[in-house]
Amino acid sequence: MSSRTQHALDWSPVPTPSDTERVLWGLVTIVLIGDVVTTIVGLHLGLSESNPIARSAIDGWGVVGMLALKAGAVAIAVACRGLVAPTYRSIVPAALAIPWGAAAIVNLYMLSLVV
Repeated sequence: MSSRTQHALDWSPVPTPSDTERVLWGLVTIVLIGDVVTTIVGLHLGLSESNPIARSAIDGWGVVGMLALKAGAVAIAVACRGLVAPTYRSIVPAALAIPWGAAAIVNLYMLSLVV
């Protein structure tokens, strides 16, 4: 049997915890970009940041402050990832993806009101 055939036989439709975690880290990247871009556009259109911590970072350092805040959150998540059992590690990127995804959706809604 060829290695390609063996690989096809070894494939399982049930994702492993590491597959799920990998997909969620990809989702974190997408929603992070969505949140940052929609925030920047909203600020340029006259909307304001509602998160007081993010507002302070943006007021003090602009977009760089917002990016530093996001990078800090990702760094903490990556550092904490090692404290979680491998089976449950997907909760770490989910804890970033869910609120950032919600923020991007709220931002899109707010943009739709002013455009």
